[in-house]
Amino acid sequence: MTDIQIYTKLNTLPLELKQEVVDFIDFLAEKKEKSKSEKKREFGFAKGSIILKQGFDDTPDEFKEYM
Repeated sequence: MTDIQIYTKLNTLPLELKQEVVDFIDFLAEKKEKSKSEKKREFGFAKGSIILKQGFDDTPDEFKEYM
């Protein structure tokens, strides 16, 4: 859709609907700005926050008889 087609359709609307279109355009512009400013996930951000105890991967004694 071209700018002229958009303008032609907008020109046929009553004033109160034109204001709604302007509000919606402002909403879309604000939404786009928010998505730009959101912090991207950083690789390794949580590194070191989880500590596993020694022997975590060892098989419990109760299960050794089934192996």
